[in-house]
Amino acid sequence: MSTIRLTMAQALVKYLAAQRIEIDGQEVALFEGVFAIFGHGNVAGMGEALYHVQDTLPTFRAHNEQSMAHAAIAFAKANGRQRLMAATSSIGPGATNMITAAALAHANRLPILLLPGDTFATREPDPVLQQVEHFGDPTISVNDCFRPVSRYFDRINRPEQLLTSLPQAIATLLDPEHCGPATLALPQDVQTFAYDYPEAFFAPKVHRIRRSPPDAYELRQAIAALQQAKRPLIIAGGGVHYAAACDALAEFAKARGIPVAETQAGKGALADSHPCAVGAIGVTGSAAANQLAEQADVILAVGTRLQDFTTGSRALFEGSDKTLISLNVGRFDSLKHQALPLSCDALIGLGQLDAALGEWRGGDEWREQTGTLKREWAKIVHNVTADQGLALPTDAQVIGAVNRQAGNDTTVVCAAGGLPGELHKLWQCSGPGSYHVEYGFSCMGYEIAGGLGVKMAKPDNEVVVMVGDGSYLMHNSELATSVMLGHKLIVVVLDNRGYGCINRLQQATGGAGFNNLLEDCRAVESGAPKTDFAAHAKSLGCESESVSGIAGLEQALVRARSATSTYVIALDTDPLPSTQEGGAWWEVAVPEVSEREAVNKAYQGYREAKQRQAR
Repeated sequence: MSTIRLTMAQALVKYLAAQRIEIDGQEVALFEGVFAIFGHGNVAGMGEALYHVQDTLPTFRAHNEQSMAHAAIAFAKANGRQRLMAATSSIGPGATNMITAAALAHANRLPILLLPGDTFATREPDPVLQQVEHFGDPTISVNDCFRPVSRYFDRINRPEQLLTSLPQAIATLLDPEHCGPATLALPQDVQTFAYDYPEAFFAPKVHRIRRSPPDAYELRQAIAALQQAKRPLIIAGGGVHYAAACDALAEFAKARGIPVAETQAGKGALADSHPCAVGAIGVTGSAAANQLAEQADVILAVGTRLQDFTTGSRALFEGSDKTLISLNVGRFDSLKHQALPLSCDALIGLGQLDAALGEWRGGDEWREQTGTLKREWAKIVHNVTADQGLALPTDAQVIGAVNRQAGNDTTVVCAAGGLPGELHKLWQCSGPGSYHVEYGFSCMGYEIAGGLGVKMAKPDNEVVVMVGDGSYLMHNSELATSVMLGHKLIVVVLDNRGYGCINRLQQATGGAGFNNLLEDCRAVESGAPKTDFAAHAKSLGCESESVSGIAGLEQALVRARSATSTYVIALDTDPLPSTQEGGAWWEVAVPEVSEREAVNKAYQGYREAKQRQAR
């Protein structure tokens, strides 16, 4: 057996560089590259190894470990989970900074390979700088925090352990059912240890995404339920995108006359112009989709984990008179809500359902109602997103301006706060790939880093990031990275002077305005400073401007599209309004006892709403 002597770090990067994947009949590199912030825990091992493979496995420098991992996750999502990135950090705070990103990837079933440095396996120099000592268990380091937010975790204490661990990590990253973050903790000394690895281990390997067919019995159950349906509804989730089943779903829905509602992750599966597209569903859903969900007799949920925002906290479509079919590649998700499970790949499952349903279609009156509700909702969207000439426009009006300027080559990126809810309701998608919102973990600070990852995945697209002042102030450093790498973003900063979304929620549950809007926070007599976001962005190398009103924003968006570098537009918005049309109940627990009458009143409303909740 022919061998090659390499350090563990050299072997790791050599293996990653050899991985390929087949996409639409073409072989491409599986890994786009590695985001890295070096420290004493990875610079001598991983840093030296990465230096020598820059032509085949590029290294990208970032400014924050959490943000670089977010960018890597967004890259994978924008590639339909078919191409990936890795992220390496030093031990200590560099590693723990990535834990939030790992949790985001875990919640959203998105792949990223995390390579945090770790303390010495030999323990000879213990305790090293940044080591957190566990008095009762010396095997524990901060990297054990990755265990609950990783789909696969290993600590590489000997260089030969890569031979079994790396293939398992890659398999997890590409597994349609168990996809999520894989973490390999790398003790800094072991990174430098050499071993005689088999040369065959580094032979190029071409991966193909596994597609699982449905069980025959589950398929028969689903077909029988659909054939009895007079008022069917489809809920499209992120799994439709990841299975590359958007076109198949569009054809299936049109042929069968079934309206299609979309989750946050599923939005964009159908273009808004599709006759069966009825918009978002759930807490942030359209009136059309939610009314159809309430009246449907059979609901086919495709590729969604049916979380609380989708189901209206189990109060929107949980009646005993409904049949729920859950077509999902994951057994864990397909069994939720006592659904009829159909555990399989979305593309294959839809194809087999279509082949077996013959001439069956939804009822004529149902299709007519779908068209009527769709037209009525379109009028509402037009009205609430129109420019009303306000000095402080609403989020909805800003979304309208950005949407009107967006072409078919535009991807909108957002996460957390009130904007995702308004986007889910109001953004008019041109089709798959036009909508990228992180809402499974609702992570503030994802937006700009996520936009960078999307741009790296789709360099020919115009990537528009919509972000509130709160999220911008949490994580904005990858603006400088986007300029450095030449990945142009358009960033629209909506400054409502605080955490406007949570302020609205606070008041909706009876609370007083407190600690959310800056005017309601503890501050010096002069109050919180007014941040000049345009000046800040300019200091990071961006082109930027501050504007007022929707007309000023639309003119700035034209200039931004003509720019060649990242362009930041800041404008003041009203923190109080949100779109009241559409939507569904969301369970947020309200105190049983309070001195405030508003809270007591909210609690009574909460109790009444819970009576509609399925148990």
